[in-house]
Amino acid sequence: MTALFDQPPGAQPPPPPGATRKTFASLFEAITGNVASVVHGKREAIDLAVMCLLAEGHLLIEDVPGVGKTSLAKALAGSIDCSWKRVQFTPDLLPTDLVGVSVLQRATETFVFQPGPLFANIVLADEINRASPKTQSALLEAMEERQVSAEGRTYALPAPFMVAATQNPIEQEGTYRLPESQLDRFLMRLSLGYPGRAAELSILDTQGAATALGQLRPVVSSAEVLEMAAAVRAVHLADPLKSYLVDIAETSRAHQGLTLGLSPRATLQLARATRSRAAASGRDFATPDDVKAVGMAVLAHRIVVRPDAASRGLTAEYAIREILDTVPVPTGR
Repeated sequence: MTALFDQPPGAQPPPPPGATRKTFASLFEAITGNVASVVHGKREAIDLAVMCLLAEGHLLIEDVPGVGKTSLAKALAGSIDCSWKRVQFTPDLLPTDLVGVSVLQRATETFVFQPGPLFANIVLADEINRASPKTQSALLEAMEERQVSAEGRTYALPAPFMVAATQNPIEQEGTYRLPESQLDRFLMRLSLGYPGRAAELSILDTQGAATALGQLRPVVSSAEVLEMAAAVRAVHLADPLKSYLVDIAETSRAHQGLTLGLSPRATLQLARATRSRAAASGRDFATPDDVKAVGMAVLAHRIVVRPDAASRGLTAEYAIREILDTVPVPTGR
């Protein structure tokens, strides 16, 4: 994929003489490199986060405190010249705090809708599982349909639109578990883990992520992100590869250790992530290697392990790895 899009001749004016046309690869590298200047030693997670954005999906970052969850989300938002809002989820947060509310204008004696923080290109939902289920449900329509409904009216959200949420998997006091219906709306779930020794020394040298975040500047525009997303949608999925994706879903539904297998939405989102990974690798066609590269991040949070299987040591990650290893890989193009 040498050009950002494949468009017919005359679809857009040629670049000025001497100008360098930006390719998909150069823009992708610009975003990931910018984020990597803040989040050290986690290039794979950064690549997946950017792939998630370009696949027009939502991101859930789940890990212990202090490993850079919020920094990753803020650095991703700060690398794009677009609007973004951070919302600290707490038990007393209300749906109107996210969606917005109508306010009486005394001059005209009419109610005017004041948009909430959901009306941004990137919404950072920090500690999402600390809000009540009623507030969490306010995100469902926004994440699925890119719109919100308030007081009998429907409002479209800006494009691009992405929810980047964080949560702590070990400190469960005062939290509300995300339901499967909401987990299924996140394209990817990532875990950063502790940095390596060299990365942690780099963090000390840069005096922590706070200083680096303050110096971060956008490297791409929102229009370029939309163009890259269009290029991702144009990546070709061959029929054998489509059958491979369906085989993975069907195998999960028949797995003896799972109560809940992969939904059709999971198959669709796996296809989107697969296209995004192929585009990031410089190709206009996807391969089974792309599926395997994004499979764990896209699928592991969408299945439910049976209690008896969990007592024997089966985890969602192990089940997905077993499925990916078991399903025959298509050969040829």
